[in-house]
Amino acid sequence: MAERGIEGLAGARLWAATRFPYLATGVFGAQVSAEPGSGTVAVDESWRMRADPDLVAGWTAAQLGSVLVHHVCHLLRTHAERARAAGLGPDEASDWVRAADAEINDDLVEAGLELPGRPVLPGDLGAEDGLLAEQYFEAIRGRPARRAQGGPGGGTTDRPAAGWRDCGSGADGVPRRGDGPPALSGWQAELLRRQVAQEVIAHAKQPGTVPAGLLRWAEEILRPKVNWRKMLAAELRRAVAEVAGAVDYSYRRPSRRSAVAGPVVLPALRRPVPEVAVVCDTSGSMTESLLAAALAEVEGLLQALGLARQVRVLACDTAVAPAQRVTSARQVQLVGGGGTNMGAGIAAAVALRPRPAVTVVLTDGYTPWPAAAPKGTRVVVGLLGPGAPAAPPWARAVRVEED
Repeated sequence: MAERGIEGLAGARLWAATRFPYLATGVFGAQVSAEPGSGTVAVDESWRMRADPDLVAGWTAAQLGSVLVHHVCHLLRTHAERARAAGLGPDEASDWVRAADAEINDDLVEAGLELPGRPVLPGDLGAEDGLLAEQYFEAIRGRPARRAQGGPGGGTTDRPAAGWRDCGSGADGVPRRGDGPPALSGWQAELLRRQVAQEVIAHAKQPGTVPAGLLRWAEEILRPKVNWRKMLAAELRRAVAEVAGAVDYSYRRPSRRSAVAGPVVLPALRRPVPEVAVVCDTSGSMTESLLAAALAEVEGLLQALGLARQVRVLACDTAVAPAQRVTSARQVQLVGGGGTNMGAGIAAAVALRPRPAVTVVLTDGYTPWPAAAPKGTRVVVGLLGPGAPAAPPWARAVRVEED
């Protein structure tokens, strides 16, 4: 039986890679081993998959390949980690697995998944399509309990059926006796997950080739949503603190101890109040709503830091307009609308006197950048829009997106 299971595994992997090429890296990245007598096909969080040869011997290559794809999707979507985050106990694990199954099967069944028996779909849980496992789980909690009916994979029940539907600790986060040493470490699993997401995005360039739910997952993996306001505030506070905390000696004002030093002039300690410059991209590709939101956040933060009177704003496309000293975002006049060259804007900011200690650049990223960091100022870049290209490595970057 074990030999038949291994032979079936090769054909199943080939079927999965042919039918779902964007998941092939994940399917081949999972370590599959035979576990006679287990009565299931289960996966753990370290990408180890165990299959009972007697169970899978009667399956077609398409059915076993579909189960492999299904279990890999549990790992890609970190269902075990999400189950722990939701605070689920072992007694709720089976309901969570059904909810996670519905999240996976939602659009993959339409894409060609041929699971043994009847797959769990959102309609079986009294929920609509396109939701997350957490939402399907709440739908299960809200339904009256019913006694499980039917054989493996058959009928609609409130408990997972027997057989392969015990997906393992990789689906619900509850450790199993068969869980062994990790096949992949945490960082290796994350790299594999990101590689699959990149392949999903690449295949999605041909419309209609990737299910919508899987494409949303890949976009969230590669472009995680973060609170850009908190990130921008943190970067600005850090840059300002580094300058404001730079205490040095200066002879501009003699020390109060000079009276006892005789003819020797002693320097006094000086703590500079940092100047801030904001370079605004006013090229034709800019989104006005994003620019306005970012300007408002910069204004509010600088007011909170007591630096509102130290702000100068430069509007820049390929040329740089004269600097405007403002105390409110409403006073900013954004002139321009041609091409883009933020390098010219940064150079103009550095040339201001007094030189700004912190320069904030608000741009959509479609611009040439200086090869090296400008001298005498720290640069914080607000990248406006989800598709904005990356900022240079010498700048601190925050990606600003529509709410």
